[in-house]
Amino acid sequence: MRHRLQFAGKKLLRMLLLLLGVSLAAFLLMAASPMDPLQTNVGQAALGSMSQEQIAQLEDYWGVNTPLPERYLGWLSAALRGDLGTSLLYRQPVLQIVAERLGNSLGLLLSAWVLSGALGLTLGVLAGAFRDRWPDRLIRGWCLLLSSTPAFWLALLLLMVFSVWLGWFPIGLSVPIGAAAEQVSFLERLRHAFLPALTLSVTGVSGIALHTREKMADVMESDYVLFARARGESLGGIVLRHGLRNVALPAITLQFASVSEIIGGSVLVEQVFSYPGLGQAAVNAGLGGDLPLLLGITVITAAVVFGGSLAADLLYGAVDPEIRRGAAKG
Repeated sequence: MRHRLQFAGKKLLRMLLLLLGVSLAAFLLMAASPMDPLQTNVGQAALGSMSQEQIAQLEDYWGVNTPLPERYLGWLSAALRGDLGTSLLYRQPVLQIVAERLGNSLGLLLSAWVLSGALGLTLGVLAGAFRDRWPDRLIRGWCLLLSSTPAFWLALLLLMVFSVWLGWFPIGLSVPIGAAAEQVSFLERLRHAFLPALTLSVTGVSGIALHTREKMADVMESDYVLFARARGESLGGIVLRHGLRNVALPAITLQFASVSEIIGGSVLVEQVFSYPGLGQAAVNAGLGGDLPLLLGITVITAAVVFGGSLAADLLYGAVDPEIRRGAAKG
């Protein structure tokens, strides 16, 4: 138990350094942007009709005249106290906005993550067990096609087919137009989230399936599997007893590593479906020059991605006893 706590402590220290670097990189990229937040949010015509005092007040509000080191250090000192600032666009605390948007995106991201992992593992095991036969060729071709398909294009295709042509699902948003969020049933929310979740899960299948296929094919050609076949074990028994154990660790690694891909894909998918989630808020913050909101979303999503990697490392010992015993000896 002690070595696991030490391992988690080292990982958490790395996470703090990572979050510091991510926040600094996001701040510098935002500062280097040629976009003027005053012209973007107020408009050139409105600025031309304002007095110099009004323009100076707007510049102070958006922090245009504040030196960059002072702006970043001020944000960092507040963030260390648990205050991520106030959104310049929404005029609400960043933590409140992130909590609301993350609540909308959480079900979407979790369902896509679970579905892509389960489907990718199943297809990879099936393709590896029937290597160079028609199931393998079919699954491999489908995965290669998906891996070369942009997420936004697939989202537009699903939206056109199932929402515009067939009318089975809503065109966008997370609730019906004009309805209060607290009055919307769970089934209505599910209908609105189905196509975005399907898009994210389908685009995340190919990497896990292709990697699992290679590992499973190596297992099926190993000596102990040949010995199991000589003893008369069925193909299903070999896959369940020998195959899944050997492909579990790589599958766990890829599954938790795919958290970053799903979060990144949600930015485009939420834009296509006008889904008011965390990805859409990040786009609005970037295009609107809302630095506190963008930094808050960047830091929180980076922490979520790092948390997925940490969970994968901690699960290794539970899946593979050899890793647990080796860590205990070390």
